[in-house]
Amino acid sequence: MKLGIARERRDGERRVAATPETVKQLTELGLEVLVESRAGVTAGHSDQDYEKAGARIVPDLDLGELDVYAHVRPLEPSTAISLHRGAVTIGLASPSSELPTVRALADAGVTSFALELVPRISRAQSMDALSSQALVAGYRCVLEAAMRLPRFFPLFMTAAGTVPPARVLVLGVGVAGLQAIGTAKRLGARVSANDIRPSSADEVASMGGTFINLDLDKAGQTAEAAGGYARELTADRGALQRRLLAPHVAQADVLITTAAVPGRRAPLLVSREMVQGMRPGSVVVDLAAESGGNVEGSVPGRDIQVPTADGQGHVILAGMKDIASTMPADASRLYAKNIANLLALMTRDGTVTPDFEDEVQAGACLTHDGEVRHTPTAEALAALAGQMAALVKTQQSSNEGVA
Repeated sequence: MKLGIARERRDGERRVAATPETVKQLTELGLEVLVESRAGVTAGHSDQDYEKAGARIVPDLDLGELDVYAHVRPLEPSTAISLHRGAVTIGLASPSSELPTVRALADAGVTSFALELVPRISRAQSMDALSSQALVAGYRCVLEAAMRLPRFFPLFMTAAGTVPPARVLVLGVGVAGLQAIGTAKRLGARVSANDIRPSSADEVASMGGTFINLDLDKAGQTAEAAGGYARELTADRGALQRRLLAPHVAQADVLITTAAVPGRRAPLLVSREMVQGMRPGSVVVDLAAESGGNVEGSVPGRDIQVPTADGQGHVILAGMKDIASTMPADASRLYAKNIANLLALMTRDGTVTPDFEDEVQAGACLTHDGEVRHTPTAEALAALAGQMAALVKTQQSSNEGVA
């Protein structure tokens, strides 16, 4: 079977879906790997590196001849319809925001696997791309904050006096948040963190941080959803959370927000007034800016100067964009292994044959045999179709009225 690796074309994307290391793994499975010329250049891999690993370099991929197509960013509908019926795709799909592509994949009879849907169970950890890329993002966002902060992170005791350590507050203690805590600690900062899941306290302590317990679970509603993710708060509890966080935010030199609810808009954790309450020169890094933002007013890919409440300066609000792609070498190394490990699970004797009795493969499957297998996405498509039908009916009635 032919497996294609394309050169990613979306602006800002520098990762690649296979490295020379994983090409060796894939060819040992019996797959013929075709790599589009210069696909890995931005991640540090030349065409010659891929050839030595056993891949065949092609000027352009013929999508119609591919049996398997591995990618980083979600596909375009035009790509989906260019694949032959029965072809397999594997990569990040963002199903909740890419409904036209999901519909195109199903209509084309493509079997697609979305790495966002890989179940969070022990034996699937090596295929969990959300975690591997969050690791990169959590590390990088601390470096972004350090470059913007007009002072040191660590404590310095000098003949000229003592420089106290910077105070860093991390909101959201998933993989990205924990990596941010660890990185900030290694840089010498004094780190505190909060997550709506009280169970995160031990994880924060293990990374050297201080957990801030807001005790939001007093009402008895658990803050933890299935799979270890945080549950989205109600409007009232969200407002209470912001009110309780405000004094902690005001004391921070650096605020890093990493909270996300898969498939939904990022929760609003920090209001503009909370940012204005920080000291002049403070830095806020919103890792969730691309999914709506944890911080009011953040814009993906932009630094915004927010005036402080005292009018004496400003706070830098940095909205992160394509952050994993800013470290394409190691991000690709991890991502490519996620893909190769999932493909290894469904490949027998050189043939990719998904087994839908297996909970990992079934859970990660987005479309198969003309159907959308992921229930929330199928429901979203049905709702969208209903809205379109109602709009057409309304338009028809309006036209008849005019006539």
